[in-house]
Amino acid sequence: MRLVIVESPTKAKTISKFLPAEYQVESSFGHVRDLPEGEMGVDIENNFEPKYVVGAKAKKHVDRLKKLAGRCDDILFATDADREGEAISWHLKEILKPKKHERIIFHEITKRAIEEAIETPRDIDMNLVNAQQARRVLDRLVGYELSPFLWKKVAKGLSAGRVQSVAVRLIVEREREIENFKKEEYWTIEACFDDGKTNFQATLHSLDGKALKKFDLTNAEQVAALIEKLKTQTYRVAKIETKDIAKKPPEPFRTSTLQQTANNRLGFSSKQTMKLAQELYEGVELGGKGQVGLITYMRTDSLNLSEQFLSSCHNYIKEKFGADYASVTPRRFKTKSKGAQEAHEAIRPTHANFSPDEIRQFLNDRQFKLYKLIWSRAVASQMKEAIISSTSVDINSEDGQYTFRANGQTIKFDGFLKVYPTNTKENLLPALKENQTLDAKDIKGEQHFTEPPARYTEATLIKVLEEYGIGRPSTYAPTIATIQERNYVVKKERQLEPTDMGKIVNDILVEHFSHIVDYKFTAEMEEDLDKIAEGKKKWQPIIKAFYTPFKSNLDKKSKELTKKELTEEKTDQTCEKCGSPMVIKTGRFGRFLACSNYPKCRNAKPLENGKAVEPELLEEKCPECGSALTKKRGRYGAFIGCSNYPNCKYIKNSGEQTNIVCPKCEIGKIVSRRGRRQGGTSRGGKVFYACDNYPKCKFILWGRPTGERCPTCDSLMIQKGEATVCGNADCATNKTRNA
Repeated sequence: MRLVIVESPTKAKTISKFLPAEYQVESSFGHVRDLPEGEMGVDIENNFEPKYVVGAKAKKHVDRLKKLAGRCDDILFATDADREGEAISWHLKEILKPKKHERIIFHEITKRAIEEAIETPRDIDMNLVNAQQARRVLDRLVGYELSPFLWKKVAKGLSAGRVQSVAVRLIVEREREIENFKKEEYWTIEACFDDGKTNFQATLHSLDGKALKKFDLTNAEQVAALIEKLKTQTYRVAKIETKDIAKKPPEPFRTSTLQQTANNRLGFSSKQTMKLAQELYEGVELGGKGQVGLITYMRTDSLNLSEQFLSSCHNYIKEKFGADYASVTPRRFKTKSKGAQEAHEAIRPTHANFSPDEIRQFLNDRQFKLYKLIWSRAVASQMKEAIISSTSVDINSEDGQYTFRANGQTIKFDGFLKVYPTNTKENLLPALKENQTLDAKDIKGEQHFTEPPARYTEATLIKVLEEYGIGRPSTYAPTIATIQERNYVVKKERQLEPTDMGKIVNDILVEHFSHIVDYKFTAEMEEDLDKIAEGKKKWQPIIKAFYTPFKSNLDKKSKELTKKELTEEKTDQTCEKCGSPMVIKTGRFGRFLACSNYPKCRNAKPLENGKAVEPELLEEKCPECGSALTKKRGRYGAFIGCSNYPNCKYIKNSGEQTNIVCPKCEIGKIVSRRGRRQGGTSRGGKVFYACDNYPKCKFILWGRPTGERCPTCDSLMIQKGEATVCGNADCATNKTRNA
C-alpha cells in the first residue's frame, strides 16, 4: 500500500477518486508541528535552532498517521505547492520516519495533474523548508521579544509583527495625510449644446488656444464673469476626431489581484476570498461527476497558463462565442512580481468548459460569485481585444477665444467584454459635421474641491504592500485579519481606519524601533527569504544579522522608556472630584481622560475626537443605592450604570430579555450581553446570553435560547445561525448532528 498525505480532508476526498485501490489518501488536518505556545521555542544561543512540538489538536491525527505509516511501503507527501506546504511535508517526514518517501507537486486537483505528479516525484526541497523556517523564527523573535515590551510599556494584550506593523504604519500615515489635508477650490464650466435634434454636454476646454488647467478657475466671481462672456458667443463645430482603440483583456488572476478584485467587485474580505478559493481548489461535489477541484492553487504570484488550458480555452471560446472572439495565438503574460515562482500557474479554472452557469446548482452563492470571477477572467485573457470607437468634438466660439470639448464612445466589438465586463460605458454623441452651427442652451459653472486621499480598503492596502515588496501571496489575508483582531485597525464602510491604539503603537515603533517598520528593510527581508528558497543564502546568518542589533536596541529602550512618558499626555483640564490635573492615558482599548491622582481618585472619561464625553444623567434611580442612573460609554459601547460608581457598581442590562428562567440558579432570567470576544457587532464585543443574576450566577450560553429542552441532557436548546442545537457543547445530540 502507498500512503498519500495531504493537509485537508476535502482535498483527500477529491484526490482519492483519481487513484487506484493500492493508494490510501489521508489528511494531516493542517500543520502537525509548530513552535510551542507560551515560550519562545527558539534556541538563540544554539544558532537559532527551533524547537518544534506536536500540538494537542494535532496529536490524534499524528498518532493515526504513525499507525498507517508503519503498514506502508512508501509515503507520498502531497501537501500544497508552496513553502508552507513544503514545510508541512518535512515535518511529517521527521515525525513519521518512513521507510521510503517521495514529494509530489500539483497545481490543480485533476486526474491528469495527479497522475503526472506521481510519475515525476522529487525529494523534499530543504531550501523551501528553510525559507519557511526562517520566516517562522523571525516572526517568533519579533513577536515574543517586542510584544512583552508593549504589554509593559503600553497595555496588556498588544502585539507587534514584522509585516503587520508595517501594514498598520501605512494605514496610520494615510490617516494623518487625511487629517492634515487642506482642500482647495476649483471650477469647471459645462454647456448644453443643441444641434436642432439632440442635446449633449460639453466642457470648456481652452481659452485663447491654451488648455485650461485644474486651478485656472478658482472662485465664483471669476466664473460668473466668464459665463457672461460665453453667453454672448455663437458656436460651431471646429473639429471632429474619431479613432478606434483596442482595449486589451486583463491578465489572469494571481493571489493579490484576486483579493483586490474580489474586494472591489464582490465586497469580499481577503480572508473570505482565500477561504472560498480554498474550497474551490480542494473540490466541490458536482452531482454525477463526484468531487471535482474547480480552480488551480490559489496562493501564487505567477501569470503562467498551461498549454493544455490554453488549447482547451481556445476551443471553448470558438465553440461558444465564435472564431471572431478567440485570440489568434495564445496570449501569454509575463510576471512582474519580484521572486515570483514561475513553476506555478495563475489562478484559473481547471476546466474551461465548466462554465459558472452550468455548475451553479452545486455551489453556494459566494462560491459561485468567486468562481465566476476567476473563470471569466481566465477565459477573457484568451479572447480578442474589445474595439472602442472614441469620438472627440471641439466646439469653438465665433471669435475663436473659447473651445468646448465633448467626448463620446461606442463599443464596436465587445471581444473579451462579452465574458468579463468592465466599467466601459457607451456615451453617444449626435451625428455632427464640421462647421455646423450649434446653440448653447445652458452654460453653468460647477464648483469642486480637491479631495483628501482615500483611506485604504483591503484591496488598495494589498496593492501597496505588493508594490513595496512587503509580504507574499500567503501573508496578505492573515496580516489584514490580524491587525483588525488586535484592534489596531477597524473597518468602516469597507475602509480601514486606525484606532487610537493603532496610532500609539505605530508611533512607538516608528520612533524607537524604526528598523521593524521600515518599508525598505521589510522588503529586503522578503528578498532574503526568496534567496534562501532559491538556495542562494543560508537562513541562520540572516536571522543573526537581524536579531543582534534588534535585541540590543530592545534592551536599551526597555531601560530608558517608562509607561508614563509613552502613554500619558498632559491637558489643561482639572479633575472636578479632587482638583488634580487631568491627563490623557492609553489603555488596551484606546485613549481616555483620567485623573493624575489615580488610584486615590478614579475619575475617568472616554474621549471622542479628542474631547471628553460627559455622562448623561437620567431621571431613573439606581435600584440598589437610589442615586441617579447615568448613560455612559465603555469599551464595548454605551451602557447605563449608577452615577455613584465606584461605591455602587450597578449596571442596567439593556440587552434582549428572554423571560427564560436560568436553569442553573433558577432565580435569574436569561438576557443578552456583550463580551470581549472578537466578531460581534461592536468593536470586539460578541453577543452572548447569560443569567441576569450575575455575578452570583455565572451561567452562559453562546447562542439565543429557544425555551426548549434537549431530549438527551435536558439543557436549554439554542439557535445558532439557521440550526437549533443543544446549549451543552459536550452533549451527544450535537455530536450526532455534526457526524
